[in-house]
Amino acid sequence: MQAQTAYKFILWTLVTLSSLTSQGWAVKCAAGDHAPTVNQTQVGVGSPPKFLVEIRNNCPMCPVINVHLKCGNFPQALVNPRLLKVLGSDDCVVNAGLPLQPLQKLSFNYSHNKFLLRPAIWYFQCE
Repeated sequence: MQAQTAYKFILWTLVTLSSLTSQGWAVKCAAGDHAPTVNQTQVGVGSPPKFLVEIRNNCPMCPVINVHLKCGNFPQALVNPRLLKVLGSDDCVVNAGLPLQPLQKLSFNYSHNKFLLRPAIWYFQCE
């Protein structure tokens, strides 16, 4: 048990130290380095098929805000607008533009033929 506690402490210390720059500020994520990702997995067969969509903030240090997806003609009726709101043709906003915390995932399901969903615009909210 003591070894496990010591391991957790060492791991926490290494993560904390590696996240600091020489000035002591948190490392900031660049748009190209830690872009949000969208993964779709078919979870049901039939007509129409069912998909699980997971949108993830890949930055380990900063929230990501105002995430917009290219979403084609995705119908709003397929998902709660708090999770994914259709703003216009090929423009959907995730989580009402509110932050996704570091490494946070947001997920939802829809039943329809597969739509191509991919990140278009996002901003990291680093201090």
